[in-house]
Amino acid sequence: MLRPRRLLTGLLTAALLLGGSAAALPGERAATGPRPGAAGIGDPYFPRDGNGGIDVRRYDVDVSYDFARGRLSGTTRLTLRPTQALSRFNLDLLLPVQDVRVDGRRAGWTRPDRHELRIRPARPLAAGEVVTVLVRYAGRPGRFGYAGERNWLADGGEVVAMNQPHMAPWWFPANDHPRDKAVVDVAVTVPTAKRVVGNGRLVSRTVHGRTATTRWRAAEPMAPYLAFFAAGPFEVDRGTDRANTPDGRDLPWYVAVSRRIPEPDRSRSMDLMRQTPAIVRWAERQLGEYPFGSTGGVTTSLDPGFALENQTRPTYPVMHGHGALATVVHEVAHQWFGDSVSVRGWRDIWVNEGAATFLEARYAETHGGVPAQRWMEGTHAALAGSEEFWDLRVDDPGPRRMFAAPVYVRGGMTFQALRQRIGEDDFWRLLRTWVGDRAGGHGSGVQLEALAERVSGEDLDAFFDAWLRAPRPPARTAANGFA
Repeated sequence: MLRPRRLLTGLLTAALLLGGSAAALPGERAATGPRPGAAGIGDPYFPRDGNGGIDVRRYDVDVSYDFARGRLSGTTRLTLRPTQALSRFNLDLLLPVQDVRVDGRRAGWTRPDRHELRIRPARPLAAGEVVTVLVRYAGRPGRFGYAGERNWLADGGEVVAMNQPHMAPWWFPANDHPRDKAVVDVAVTVPTAKRVVGNGRLVSRTVHGRTATTRWRAAEPMAPYLAFFAAGPFEVDRGTDRANTPDGRDLPWYVAVSRRIPEPDRSRSMDLMRQTPAIVRWAERQLGEYPFGSTGGVTTSLDPGFALENQTRPTYPVMHGHGALATVVHEVAHQWFGDSVSVRGWRDIWVNEGAATFLEARYAETHGGVPAQRWMEGTHAALAGSEEFWDLRVDDPGPRRMFAAPVYVRGGMTFQALRQRIGEDDFWRLLRTWVGDRAGGHGSGVQLEALAERVSGEDLDAFFDAWLRAPRPPARTAANGFA
């Protein structure tokens, strides 16, 4: 994602800090039998994000949206596997619930707070058994907030479900943390005059009277916040880009731009979106094979204030000037750093944003712009006197400053300085190993640091301390990556 952002935090309970489940309630079995799943996955930045005791394998989301009323109604079928014997478990959902069934049987449910849906199946669930959970719900997403965020982006003519670090609970029940990825299949019903865009590939569009249902399917698992849909009067273009690879792999692309954007911005936006396949191919030459089966982008007429790396199809506001192309490069880079390899915890966001910012500089370097090393050293010099910039510990910025400028810029400078410090061969081997070995999974900043030492054979503790943790500019030394 490319934006500034302020977030609110919650308090971390001792149970979550230890990664354990909630204590058994009176009348429930002891810890040796079925017990409740935790109400959070264990991320200290957002203790209620995700849930313990479950591994979601698939979401089949079927929603209808009423533009005039701002009302969304939906049915989501989750296929999940308990990781422990469960007497009950939680999902993350903000909308009012109408019915819950587990393996076809009506389940009990309560709302301990607005964000949590607590489900008690008719029988305890055994560890490892695969079950289906059907949740029916409806409400006005624009009325709900969580963690200081009010994320529903819509007006009477267009809607885009996009945000970070949270979005799913505004429109479907989820295990809402990047640590639990799942396949997502989405069907959206809206008036026939609206076009729906989502992740992955367009499967079908079925008209029934005054409405139409459009289905999108993403083949590769994704973090819940990366699932999205946009509905509105979109102009689209699509095609297939042939890879510059030995097997000549074709990559389908699909781009969309809102017709509510006035000219000439609409045409410029479409031209920009059409550059996405070429940028993907450039990124493949840097990082290795693109990790997904399709690509593209969406430009909305709404004003989210940021661009977001929705998996396979990033979403953008109307953009102008040189920064527009750089933003597309940034979001394409996130398909490797952020989408394919997600954060282990939200404190690790610097890895994704730093890598994407560095790849902006690398793109400029390979397209007649300033060399990335000159960009890094010039930025260091320009910001050397800014105590506020260097004061933030970017490898643990806290939930309120996850998207502060130093996370992006200092993170990006760290990657370039590391490139200079360990050399071209080891640096690109590091990046390709990271995104290759962890494809479809997640990783932490600590793990990236360890991999950099293993690949280079160097002790880099002082280097990473200087760039990520010290409250001052790194000294301009060769050991810190200066020429």
